[in-house]
This record gives sequence, C-alpha cells and structure tokens, in this order.
Amino acid sequence: MSWYRYCLSYFSSDKELYVALKNVLGFYPGNISLYKLAFAHKSAGLPSSNGQVLSNERLEYLGDAIVEAAVSDHLYMLYPFKDEGFLTEMRAKIVNRENLKKLALKIGLDDLLEHKSGNHIYQSIYGDAFEALIGAIYLDKGYKYAQEFIVNRIMKNHVDVEVLQKTNKNFKGKLLNWAQKKRKKVKFQMHDDAADGRLITVSLSIDNDLVATASDFSKKKAEMLAAEKACEDLGI
Repeated sequence: MSWYRYCLSYFSSDKELYVALKNVLGFYPGNISLYKLAFAHKSAGLPSSNGQVLSNERLEYLGDAIVEAAVSDHLYMLYPFKDEGFLTEMRAKIVNRENLKKLALKIGLDDLLEHKSGNHIYQSIYGDAFEALIGAIYLDKGYKYAQEFIVNRIMKNHVDVEVLQKTNKNFKGKLLNWAQKKRKKVKFQMHDDAADGRLITVSLSIDNDLVATASDFSKKKAEMLAAEKACEDLGI
C-alpha cells in the first residue's frame, strides 16, 4: 500500500471502517463512500447533497450480477466435465439468499450494517449487504478485484462445494434441472412491488400452466418457496 493511502486511512475520521474493511477484504478501500453506502439499509439510508436518501439497493442489484458471474466462472473451471444442469444447480446453492446470509455473517458484515434498531430486521438484509459489498468492490477496484475476493476470500475459505453437492435444499435448482431434462419451460413472475417492505408474490408456471405461488419480503426467497411447492407437487 502506498504511503499516501496509509496516511489517508490512518488519519481519516473513517479509520475504524478502513481497518475493518481491510480485515474483511484483504485490501484497503479506495472510495470509502461506496462501502458506507453498501452497508446502509434503506431503513437507515444516507442523505445526499440533493436531499435524497440513499441506500444499498442499487449496489445490491449490481453485486448480484457480479456474484453470479464470478461463481459461474469458478464452477466452470472447477468442474470441466460437468454438464450445464449440474453447474446451474451448484451455482444456485451458492448464491441463494440463505447461503449469502451465512457468508455475510461469517465475514462479520452484521457489525458493519447500518439499520434502524427499532425495525424488525429481516434475515435477507445480510445477503443483500453481501451483494452490495461486491457491487462496491466492483465500482471501487474493478471486476478482477471483485472476482478474486469472491473466489479467494469467500469460496476457498467459507464454501465447501463437496458438502453442497450432497444437499438438496435448492428447490429452484432442482426444478430447473428437471425442466431442462424434460424440455419444460419454467417461468417465475413477480406480481407486487417490493417498495416500502411489502410482501412480494411470485407465481410459478410450467409450460404456461400455473403450478404454485408464494410470498416473501425477498424475491429470491419467494421464488425458492414457490419452487419447493412445485417440487413437492411434481414429486421431484
């Protein structure tokens, strides 16, 4: 690290955050404001110069895509002889909301996340913060840094792919794998806006026939619940 970066981190009023991020990331952040935003839940958003209240939702959107890309690439290289169905199911097991929450807690993001303590805290906020952190790394340092963090700091230290292969909790992955083999078309459709913490309802159709519906505050969890119902009904 350059002397300038060291001095900036040491004398900054955000010194504690710099040090905490260094421990989590393995490198010092450049644009600290991105990481502050990544840990700002919408219940405790950051005020901007134009009066808007900012939260980590946009970074979460960006990080979601980066996580999927990095995990997809890692699995592709790790399993050169496995088919698309296997890779899709393994990726879904790694990036599902429950697993991202566990990863966030393992690396201590719960200590960095800002939210209103009076609000009921849904477990999905930890997975959301993890994705937002990845989005912040990408904007701050670029894709290579984000990818290396996911693979070297997360996958290699906190994800046991051999154990995940034996788990069958990823109902969405199971359903998609079944549909691929049966040449069926699966469609998830969201019906409600997630604004203001309202429930999201997802319908699941197979070949245009409605099979299941489910609701949750997380779109991914609602999809997983709908997929679980479909798997039970179809005997998958």
